[in-house]
Amino acid sequence: MEANTSFKRRTSRALQVGNVIVGGDAPISVQSMCTTDTRDVQATLQQILDLEKAGCELVRVAVPDAEAAQAIQLIHEQSPLPLIADIHFDYRLAISSIRYGADAIRLNPGNIHEEDGLRQVADIARRHCIPVRVGVNAGSLDRNIRKSYGGVTAEALAASAVLACKALERYDFYDICVSAKASSPRLLIETYRILAQVLPYPFHVGVTEAGVKSQGLIRSAVGIGALLAEGIGDTIRVSLTGDPIDEVAAGYSILESLGLRRRGARLVSCPTCGRTEVPLIAIAEEVERRIADIKEPITVAVMGCSVNGPGEAREADVGLAGGRDQFLLFKKGKAIRKVSSDKAVEELMKEIQNLVHDAR
Repeated sequence: MEANTSFKRRTSRALQVGNVIVGGDAPISVQSMCTTDTRDVQATLQQILDLEKAGCELVRVAVPDAEAAQAIQLIHEQSPLPLIADIHFDYRLAISSIRYGADAIRLNPGNIHEEDGLRQVADIARRHCIPVRVGVNAGSLDRNIRKSYGGVTAEALAASAVLACKALERYDFYDICVSAKASSPRLLIETYRILAQVLPYPFHVGVTEAGVKSQGLIRSAVGIGALLAEGIGDTIRVSLTGDPIDEVAAGYSILESLGLRRRGARLVSCPTCGRTEVPLIAIAEEVERRIADIKEPITVAVMGCSVNGPGEAREADVGLAGGRDQFLLFKKGKAIRKVSSDKAVEELMKEIQNLVHDAR
């Protein structure tokens, strides 16, 4: 995967989460969360395998009770991805999850308050070299902090995260990742800008409760993308109401759009206009579907007319530039032949498969 250093990345500590490094100069990782009942080991493992195939690099599972914590042992033994245990309300579940093999823990300072419990978590996490994510959420912000700051504000979210970090630091624990999520992209951006000035830890960035796929993708792209463009963010999750596979694809799309990561095929296609004389929309949608499983970093262009079509197709690894009922097929900057509209997808896919074969 390719990285681009055009954005000056915020300097942070580096953490080891299983076999993945988060922070420092490591690539910005993409993660997701299982929607399965963690107590159903086989269903959870299957979803993890599906996420890994989609490119997910870290996976989180909910741990609502002792049975779910115990299931982590069997899941961890077979999981191809580092496993993060998501803990709320009961610090003892964090301790159990570590003992059963979790690679990292997420704690919510909004609903875990026992000082001695936090000390115990810090002690066992330190002994096992397990990082802890301090996961502040606008929807579960501590009521005393809300009262002190006059509501759920960027200052309140940042203060909650800082206080939680200081609490762990009191017990000589510094393997910390920080998140302070909100459903409002603007609130998210303002919060992380504050935190970037005061904390040395890596940041997990995401718009929480972003919504269903259509709106959630937009909110996530705005919030996550704006922060990444400022060099803020070390691991990301696009939170969508739906299949977590879509979260992974969206995460890479955001990173790719900023030149920060590259995974799989990238499709460039025009919005169409009155000059288009080919069935561009249907062809572009079919090409998008067919290249979805390609892992090699290639660029494919499907363009509708002669205004920008030849230029975009020429710059792509392989591309189509539309004319009247036909396309000009480009490969590596050169026009190689004309193809009819009804054969365009098949002819394009032949060249794509040749490129993929050569890359392997």
